[in-house]
Amino acid sequence: MGRILAIDYGRKRTGLAVTDTLRITANPLLTIETKDIIPWLTDYFSHEPVDEVVIGHPTQMNGQDSESMNYIRPFMGLFKKHFPEKPITMYDERFTSVLAHQAMLAGGMKKKDRQNKAVVDKIAACIILEDYLQSKL
Repeated sequence: MGRILAIDYGRKRTGLAVTDTLRITANPLLTIETKDIIPWLTDYFSHEPVDEVVIGHPTQMNGQDSESMNYIRPFMGLFKKHFPEKPITMYDERFTSVLAHQAMLAGGMKKKDRQNKAVVDKIAACIILEDYLQSKL
């Protein structure tokens, strides 16, 4: 059984999280510059079994797509072009950044570390993945 990889896609940075091979736990992986995402995924897929990719679907409070979808849709097209064999699923990401900040605070992370947006992005990706896994139970 392969892993599930979650992507919290952003204009500048992209947070990534991944499950263990049994798909029991979700773990923050890293945050990379968005411009490097396709080469990084190509390398990662070459040495890690990933069966599914989940990407955060940013929506507004009324359920409509947020403006961020204007750059996520083109990325999804690029993803499908480069990795046609990998299923990609959109999953609601409302409040994940807020939840990431709360998790860092609850975990006792220092203020300076909590201000690091790269940390927030990979934790947000992990929250997306945890929520997605829970929805499959």
